[in-house]
Amino acid sequence: MKSVSFSHLPIPFPESSTARPVSLRFGGPEVRARSFPVVGNTWYSVDHGRLLLHGGSANFCQRFSGLKQWIIKSASLQLSTKGCQHPKELRIIRNQDKDHLASDLETTSTSGGQISGEGQKIDVPNATNTVTSAKSPPSSPHRHSLNIPIHSGRGPSLCIAVIGATGELARGKIFPALFALYYSGFLPEDVGIFGYSRKDLTDDDLRSIIASTLTCRIDHQQNCEDKMEAFLSRTYYLNGGYNNREGMSKLNARMRQIEDESEANRIFYLSVPQEALLDVASSLADHAQTYKGWNRIIIEKPFGFDALSSHQLTKSLLSKFEENQLYRIDHLLGRNLIENLTVLRFSNLVFEPLWSRTYIRNVQVILSEDFSVKTGRYFDGYGIIRDIVHSHLLQTVALLAMGPPISLDGEDIRNEKVKVLRSIRKLDPSDVILGQYKAVSGAKVDLNSNSMTPTFFAAALYIDNARWDGVPFLIKTGVGLIKHRVEIRIQFHHVPGNLYRERIGHNIDMATNELILRDMPDEAILVKINNKIPGLGLQLDASELNLLYKDKYNAEVPDSYEHLLLDVVDGDNHLFMRSDEVAAAWGILAPILHEIDKHHITPELYEVGGRGPVGAYYLWAKHGVRWADE
Repeated sequence: MKSVSFSHLPIPFPESSTARPVSLRFGGPEVRARSFPVVGNTWYSVDHGRLLLHGGSANFCQRFSGLKQWIIKSASLQLSTKGCQHPKELRIIRNQDKDHLASDLETTSTSGGQISGEGQKIDVPNATNTVTSAKSPPSSPHRHSLNIPIHSGRGPSLCIAVIGATGELARGKIFPALFALYYSGFLPEDVGIFGYSRKDLTDDDLRSIIASTLTCRIDHQQNCEDKMEAFLSRTYYLNGGYNNREGMSKLNARMRQIEDESEANRIFYLSVPQEALLDVASSLADHAQTYKGWNRIIIEKPFGFDALSSHQLTKSLLSKFEENQLYRIDHLLGRNLIENLTVLRFSNLVFEPLWSRTYIRNVQVILSEDFSVKTGRYFDGYGIIRDIVHSHLLQTVALLAMGPPISLDGEDIRNEKVKVLRSIRKLDPSDVILGQYKAVSGAKVDLNSNSMTPTFFAAALYIDNARWDGVPFLIKTGVGLIKHRVEIRIQFHHVPGNLYRERIGHNIDMATNELILRDMPDEAILVKINNKIPGLGLQLDASELNLLYKDKYNAEVPDSYEHLLLDVVDGDNHLFMRSDEVAAAWGILAPILHEIDKHHITPELYEVGGRGPVGAYYLWAKHGVRWADE
């Protein structure tokens, strides 16, 4: 067998005869060159990803130069940069280039000498080969040879826009979380980060603002400065002005400059006041969405002021977006404790069989904060019920009480959560305690002393279904309390006919088995059991089996915004409230909000740095629950 070298293409020659259209496969989707000029005694076959041409050897170079020119031109075009993009690796042949392939493979001659010989074989580089970035400019295509591996290309481009980029939330939480994801490789190298607000700033101004807020975690120290510079170089600013329609059109144009020409995805984080939300969302929907990929919209709480306003907000949003585009974010749901609820329940045989009224006596969900957490004017307007109870506490109860979902898909989990929310009785005012801390000089919470806004909320919830009938779920949250504490306590029933009752003592509640899931102050899982004290005689003691995360895992826990933003990128929506969940939660709280509006309920005052209103202790006792120790 003899062969001829055509640039880097080995061309061996066996005999044959026939004519067919040519199929090319570069380790990916098949591209057909329907007009490839194979005539006379020329025919082809494909062998293990290689193109075999048989016969017509005299015309071979003339005919196949078109194929080579097309591949080189396609490779060169893919290497050209757009805007601020970095050079990209070679990409697989796109479907929209098929017509170019057909035209490039046309010949100007259908005749020529016929040489009887052996077929021509062309080795097409395999997609599994190492990709080489060719930096030769498009104007010099002949400097490229066909031994450059061609691969399936990077994934679709991603742009993330933070609307309200100069606000405290964006500067303190959103941009740092995005940088942490970028450092860890969860965002594409060429991601576009856009800040949008009404202030007259430049790209460099925004970079300077957020640079001071960016830090590398203990486990993110390697190449930290380089990563930070790369992230800032991918950050841009747009002054949207006071006309959001024009502003969003400008944002759309700016995003398109750096996006992939075939597929592009976008995330919009609406970090804006509630009064501006609908105008921003409507303008975004009409003028800033991409049509080359998915669009996801992140909305900050509160999700309305009451049931009516929430319904109107939801109706307006769904007139512009699909439900699966909306991500209603509550950063408290991004804590590791919340994510661990389903893992603990559904991956451990020891817990799930006990997870019902048969064994569980009561459940307590506690979120108390000291003054290390600022609230301010926003809190004065919405209060602790709309800010924390409606989303975080009720979502936690739903995750605790829901039945097993059919899968871990977000919609399957949300289907189970909404069943629980719809089964919770509407709150009776007699089962609710409201409190307000006494205003003192130097308090960090800017609360109007004449306001009736509650800063403390405690309530007993009952779920009217077969699994939880008669089990009280007691929820408590407040600010200005003795310490920052976030935990879930699940108390089990007493042991029927306990043989060791006399050894336990008069307070049998002290010997109740208890599962404690703690997030603050130190994340831990605790199981309270009874055991014998070592030594002679028989004395019992209530001890805790302790999994303290800081002792077990030598890793820094990511911020909750990192967790939730990554979920948005991945399309995992199980920790984000769906519209029907939002409506069901407002239905539970509506009677209490109505009583507050009519001034039928007055918050009980409590001292800053104390344990909260005394009435909460009586509420726990009313439902037969031992108050959890502070």
